[in-house]
Amino acid sequence: MDGSPSPPLKFDQVEVPTRFKPPKTRRVADNQRRRRQLLLALTAVVLVAGVGYGTYWYAVGRHFESTNDAYLGADSVTVAPKVAGYVAELKVQDNQRVKAGDVLARIDPRDYQTALDSATADLESARATAANIDAQLEEQQSTIAQAQAAVVFSEQERKRYADLARTGVGTAQRQQQTEADLAQRRAALSAAKAHVDVLQTQRRQAEAAIAAKTAALEQAKINLDQTTLTAPVDGVVGDRTVRQGQLVQAGTRLMSVVPTQNIYLVANFKETQTGRMAPGQTVTIAIDSYPDHPIKGTVDSLAPGTGAQFALLPPENATGNFTKIVQRVPVKILLDAKNPLTSRLRPGLSVTATVDIHERQRSAVNQAQQ
Repeated sequence: MDGSPSPPLKFDQVEVPTRFKPPKTRRVADNQRRRRQLLLALTAVVLVAGVGYGTYWYAVGRHFESTNDAYLGADSVTVAPKVAGYVAELKVQDNQRVKAGDVLARIDPRDYQTALDSATADLESARATAANIDAQLEEQQSTIAQAQAAVVFSEQERKRYADLARTGVGTAQRQQQTEADLAQRRAALSAAKAHVDVLQTQRRQAEAAIAAKTAALEQAKINLDQTTLTAPVDGVVGDRTVRQGQLVQAGTRLMSVVPTQNIYLVANFKETQTGRMAPGQTVTIAIDSYPDHPIKGTVDSLAPGTGAQFALLPPENATGNFTKIVQRVPVKILLDAKNPLTSRLRPGLSVTATVDIHERQRSAVNQAQQ
């Protein structure tokens, strides 16, 4: 009687199973009882956890939208020269903080100083030409006055000799000579007046030349000023590729100035998460670099389109087979400037953004916007 089933008894080659079964041992019964208790306990734990999670989601969780597809950014400014030349002086180093207007580098100004001197001389020459034409115009007025006086004298001469010719005292030849003199002097008067028009045209040309030379001088001054590169905004120098003595061309990227005091966050939420988002909602930001120090932020705006719409090759879903993919909408979030941790952040850091889209907060935001 060891608990194992007894072999069947055979009677005349006929197998007849016995109805006798050995009783279960106390160990087997205890194991089954423990198994049932553990199963019931596990079921209860799962049930309580499910009810707790469902209650939390309904009361709290459904009012928050979170994503880890979020990165810090800043409106960095690229520093590039407008003129070409050798870098004569480099004033900044990598990761140096600068203020707007601080000198970053200087390009050798000698070529542009020479161009400025040449433009100045050209302008003076154009002004001298205009002054010469003005003098000629004044002189021409005297010539016209002389021609008019000669015409008046010739008219008087012709009248006098015509009277003498009628009385028989004067000769016909002298009368004809006075008429010829009158015609000649009238022609000279007309030529003197016409020459005024020529001089006035030359004066306008001189004025145009002065304007062109003035513009060239201003451009030369601008080029000379552009040899000094200054910081466009407050920030930190980054991505510096320029070296002293390097030959740079116009438009060459020399460095960037990152306004680290104006860091913001761009979080790419799924389109299904943005239905209840609005500017002004509170955001909790967990930074990977500082996991134990979350900071607060505020939703500033939502992008006018999904990220795919601004890609280099936007999707074209009207051709071929179609597979629906959840799109993401970039959301700009402003950080709390009063938090001291904000000044230590840098563009490009990964974060996790959680937006509070609770109906009460949304209503308050809408009222504030109205």
